[in-house]
Amino acid sequence: MTLPQLGRRGQGWVWGQFVLAGIVVLVAAVGPRWPWPATAWLGFALVVTGAALGVWSLRSLGDSLTPYPRPRSSATLVEHGPYRAVRHPIYSSILVSLLGVCLVGSGWALVPLLVLVLWWLGKASVEERFLGQRYPGYADYCARVRHRLIPWVL
Repeated sequence: MTLPQLGRRGQGWVWGQFVLAGIVVLVAAVGPRWPWPATAWLGFALVVTGAALGVWSLRSLGDSLTPYPRPRSSATLVEHGPYRAVRHPIYSSILVSLLGVCLVGSGWALVPLLVLVLWWLGKASVEERFLGQRYPGYADYCARVRHRLIPWVL
């Protein structure tokens, strides 16, 4: 099954992820809190870890950074930094941070977070289709870096 690109650059995928991330934060803020205080500390640690991973991922992309699935015309294929472990570490970093938000806030937020992960997997498929068309070595990169979001898992 081929997923739609949702706009010339795939901008529908970007807007969808922003809406879903906002829903995660909203549900975490208004839903019932976890009964254990330690979850907030663990959540805070995950937010910080995710932010650090995000900065590393953004810096590794450099001028190739775009929020859209379609790569910039001046972009190069980035295979260093966190891109050696997963193909979409920016999504991974946001996932870690939002998981932390769920732990600081409400467990109910895990439901829209799961929907967001599924959304990212769809967006990643569209993005990888664009990348495969643009970079002849992309298939080899995917063979070396087998996971999209979480090493050894997903």
